[in-house]
Amino acid sequence: MFDGLPVPGRNDECWCGSGKKYKKCHARADERMDALYEAGEEMPPRSLLKTPADIEGIKASAAVNMGVLDYVGEHIGPGVSTADINRWVEEYMAEHGAVSADLNYEGYPYSVCTSINGVICHGFPCEEDVLQEGDIINVDMSTIKDGYYSDSSRMYCIGEVSPERKKLVEVCHESVQKGLDAIKPWGHLGDVGAAVNEYVKANGFSVVREYGGHGIGVEFHEEPFVSFVSEPGTGPIMVPGLCFTIEPMVNAGAPDITTDEDNGWIVRTADGSDSAQWEVQLVVTDDGYELLSW
Repeated sequence: MFDGLPVPGRNDECWCGSGKKYKKCHARADERMDALYEAGEEMPPRSLLKTPADIEGIKASAAVNMGVLDYVGEHIGPGVSTADINRWVEEYMAEHGAVSADLNYEGYPYSVCTSINGVICHGFPCEEDVLQEGDIINVDMSTIKDGYYSDSSRMYCIGEVSPERKKLVEVCHESVQKGLDAIKPWGHLGDVGAAVNEYVKANGFSVVREYGGHGIGVEFHEEPFVSFVSEPGTGPIMVPGLCFTIEPMVNAGAPDITTDEDNGWIVRTADGSDSAQWEVQLVVTDDGYELLSW
């Protein structure tokens, strides 16, 4: 095989752990992967493809991740500080046998990212950031449970928001669905980002270029990188079993960004415009995809 990993005998148990014979399970897909690799396509190694056991583990982690976001949605509102949100996350995690994947990742000091209005991503929770009527906020959650990683984020509108902010939030959400609609097993990953970018631009907004989605499941950030300014027909082949996030960051103004020089984490729009982000996690299947966390 192109990835250098062992190939079972045809009557041996498949490498994916399904319990089936290799010839009845992944033999044909592996042959297809080899052929595409020989034809010059970018192929993910089988080590990135999630087994049935992996998927079940990710789903259990995602149940906690989505539970936290549901809890936030039930309690968030004017007067809530982003430090409150961080406390809710830590308490919920502890009660459900999980931990935050964000905390201490490459030095990130909190259990969740809270990004308000013109903050694109990696917003630090703090007591001073108190939500006001009309704000929009992204809460980005990543969970580890029993060694499996899940990741998703949602936007919350605080009270009555302006029509402009409401449209930004809605278009960003809709662009995620456009990306999902572009997933075709054995198609190119670049088709996903191209569909997102086309929809966002058609609505008068812009997509951040420097950040994107990523593979995830047994590690927090795996290959492949998922660009949302990609070209159709480019990028890795979406082989069934590939697990990744779709998480476009959509700016009301220009796509340019600035990163806080003091902490090296908080990313803002360079022109001070608002930004929105939604994130889902999925696995490619034989006939499409399955959402795992949202």
